Amino acid sequence: MSHTASRRSMLSASGALLGAIALSGVPARAQAAEPQTRTRGYQVITSVSEQFDDLQQGTNLRWKGEAERIAFPRTAAEVAEELRAVLRLGLRPSARSGGHCYEGFVANPAVKSIIDLSAMDQVRWDPEMNAFEVGAGAQLGLVYQLLYKQWGVYVPAGNCPTVAAGGHIAGGGYGSMNRRDGLVVDHLLAVEAVHVRKDGSVAISRGTRDPKDRHHELWWAYTGGGGGNFGIATRYWLRSPSATENRPEKALPSPPRHVWLSTVSWSWADIDEAAFTRLLNNHGQWHERNAAPGTPEANLFAQLKTWHRSNGFITMDTIVDAATPDAEGVLDRYLTAVSEGVPAAKVTQRRIVPWMQATQWTGFTGPDSTRRFKGKSAYLRRTFTPEAIAAAYRGLNDPRIANPGALLMIASYGGAVNSVAPDATAVPQRDSIIKFQVVSIWDNPEDDKANVTWTRNTYQGMFASTGGVPPLNSTADGAFVNYADTDLDDSAWNTSGLTSFDLYYKGNLPRLKRARAAYDPKGVFSHAQSIPLA
Repeated sequence: MSHTASRRSMLSASGALLGAIALSGVPARAQAAEPQTRTRGYQVITSVSEQFDDLQQGTNLRWKGEAERIAFPRTAAEVAEELRAVLRLGLRPSARSGGHCYEGFVANPAVKSIIDLSAMDQVRWDPEMNAFEVGAGAQLGLVYQLLYKQWGVYVPAGNCPTVAAGGHIAGGGYGSMNRRDGLVVDHLLAVEAVHVRKDGSVAISRGTRDPKDRHHELWWAYTGGGGGNFGIATRYWLRSPSATENRPEKALPSPPRHVWLSTVSWSWADIDEAAFTRLLNNHGQWHERNAAPGTPEANLFAQLKTWHRSNGFITMDTIVDAATPDAEGVLDRYLTAVSEGVPAAKVTQRRIVPWMQATQWTGFTGPDSTRRFKGKSAYLRRTFTPEAIAAAYRGLNDPRIANPGALLMIASYGGAVNSVAPDATAVPQRDSIIKFQVVSIWDNPEDDKANVTWTRNTYQGMFASTGGVPPLNSTADGAFVNYADTDLDDSAWNTSGLTSFDLYYKGNLPRLKRARAAYDPKGVFSHAQSIPLA
């Protein structure tokens, strides 16, 4: 759906309600201009509020919106109340949980109302659902702490502590335990969402994993369909499919009690193109050999970070469940395999730490929230192609930029993730071994063009023979919806004939279209890559 079409759809969706306001003699747009700080108990800020300008931005400072009101509801009922209000006012709504969107889907001048879910950050045991209720605004760092400290359990979600559940789960989030316990959506029992029916009325619906549930398709859509497509997710319930007891201590997996952490680095002064090629092939081939679930090696996850040469180093952070049989041997054999034939790496750290502390480890945490970034992702079924390695080497040695924050971030994948069928959830990539992104992180607005261009050129070169994007074939498997990339729908950067929807959703796209038609038939929640209605 084009941006123009999305705007038109939103206006159409709110047309009936605007008509009702007109009959009452109250000009809708005049209401939007009125200073307002509180509505029926929950906070609403407007341009008269001191914090208003700051809250027009999320984590990625490349984007800044021009919303006319930002609301902080605390319950699904308040989200529904706020949504009715903004539709009456004729404002285009959007929802924000943690504010980590890669693209300007929320911080966008066309979005005039932000429903911020950060006040919905509860994490509790729900005895009626026999599952953990997690508010859409709960940040992952808080989720890990509350689940573990009170009940000794965890969910295999992401590594960035400030990412919130709302968008993370909707996109099928993954983290450093994906090879051990799968994706977070593999443990999703239910979702609650506020959405707009065909007649313009606002509804609150809850869908569950039970195929007989009348809102089962809502649940399925939120197992990887991405944010901003089906309404506003307000609460999730987490419970593993294998759980048989109704005690919180048995509803989700237990995390490792301790983990081994390792960081090694290679100096770029020692790395030529042959050594770089060997390093990436070693890394990819180890993942090809060790992609099966349930093995000791499935308890290992690593991020290989090939920084731009101006950084001076290539680094690799690794975590291993310390309870794995011969855990140190698993780590040693991995490091030996990746380093074979490559100049010696320097061991920066190697230590065993408690799980709780490891969830805050800087080796895997996300980007600094005071910076700007651009990322472009790919799933790999096999190791990197010679074309991809050669283009990556050129990009990382490109003298036209000197950004030590430009890199390929290459994450381990597979294991338990690949034990789930491609259509069991909305995440279709269930036989990949690596997920990576070309990403650049910088500070100054005047450096935007150089860094965005570098990211685009490097990625396009890695997939030059397949139209500039990761193909859907035996070596690659599309892109990750939570690393949103509007270039995938730009013919300047994608000549493959595949759309972003093909690359994100593959064969699950038709079912996701039907879900959107059922839960957002008027396209109220639209952004540049919203799932098409038809």
